[in-house]
Amino acid sequence: MIAEMMVEIRRQTVEQISLTKQEIGKQPMAFATATLPKERQERALRVLLVTPFFFPNMGGVETHVYEVARRLARTGVAVTVLTTDRTGRLPAAEQVNGVQIQRVRAWPAQSDYCLAPAMTSIIQRGRWDIVHVQSYHTLVAPLAMWAAWRAQIPYILTFHGGGHSSQVRNQLRVVQHLLLRPLLARAVRLVAVANFEIEFYRKRLQLPAERFVHIPNGADMAKALHPTSHPPDSSLIASVGRLERYKGHQRMIAALPHILQQRPDVRLWIAGAGPYKNELERLAATLGVADRVEIRAVPAEDRATMAAELAKAALVTVLSDYETHPIAALEALALGRPLLVTDTSGLRELAERGLARAVPLASPASEVAAAVLEQLQHPLLPAALTLPSWDDCARELLLLYQACVRDVQAPTLECPKLC
Repeated sequence: MIAEMMVEIRRQTVEQISLTKQEIGKQPMAFATATLPKERQERALRVLLVTPFFFPNMGGVETHVYEVARRLARTGVAVTVLTTDRTGRLPAAEQVNGVQIQRVRAWPAQSDYCLAPAMTSIIQRGRWDIVHVQSYHTLVAPLAMWAAWRAQIPYILTFHGGGHSSQVRNQLRVVQHLLLRPLLARAVRLVAVANFEIEFYRKRLQLPAERFVHIPNGADMAKALHPTSHPPDSSLIASVGRLERYKGHQRMIAALPHILQQRPDVRLWIAGAGPYKNELERLAATLGVADRVEIRAVPAEDRATMAAELAKAALVTVLSDYETHPIAALEALALGRPLLVTDTSGLRELAERGLARAVPLASPASEVAAAVLEQLQHPLLPAALTLPSWDDCARELLLLYQACVRDVQAPTLECPKLC
């Protein structure tokens, strides 16, 4: 099955590389002429969200799928999340907040390649109205798109473009995009969570602009706060994100000795879990700041606790190598916390809008420390802030699903109220 899929992808790649940009724009979208059959009008829309990982794994994509899926389920959509389990210890099937969760084994267990061949039969036999593939970075995306294409099920993909701790993986992105292009070209729509992604992927994939749609992540964390939450702790800095090298927590640890020279009361909370924990602990010990660093994750599904913990911070930092539309940064802003980011990718968009202070990605520890101290002493906080909510995100996606299935323009559709 995998060999068959790769042969087909290679064949289509050769065919499509020869197309000019004008020819590509003339290609009819797969499923573009589909109309809603009578049987679909008489039952709930059946949506399959395919994601490499889901809770209890932590990350932006996992949070996105969780927040969107449960809201869609409230409107009466029949939502199923299809994901992987590299451990074999998670439930193969369960229901969470009205959402059906199905997990299949993925290999290798110690890597995020996520070869999960069992996904194909679930996709092809599920009678789904639409398949929504979340991120393209693992083997889940080509398997899911190929299976949906073979079954003649319309599919869309959200890029969730992000970084990786492996420089080799990052350098191979161009090749990966080229190999995936035949399947991406057959998607009904390609969803970007940040504006810059649209132009980037349009040029990289040589696809027409109308194939793309911008639907940003939500930020509702302030709603989860208990009314008796305590005021911020002026000495607490929170560095938020999975414990991966590219997430940049080591930049805050390296800056901490410089910060402590002027603010000896400062403490750093690294809010996350992941494989880079031991390296971060070793760095803190080497720099003599281990007693000032706490590495502790909050369960991914416990949004109220995370909101309360994050609201205590005097400053939130997201110093990643690459972020598209970082949920952690949006949540900090929603809570009214000052934000320090690196001047790159989607984080740059926040700084350009005056929502965060930015430091160059290659800044030495002393410059990061200076930016931290400046943000602590003179916090940059937007006077008025309107952020998209998860209700907004789910509503836009539902409109998109309906448009893709019914072949009508999304703005003409009515959407059930999301509560």
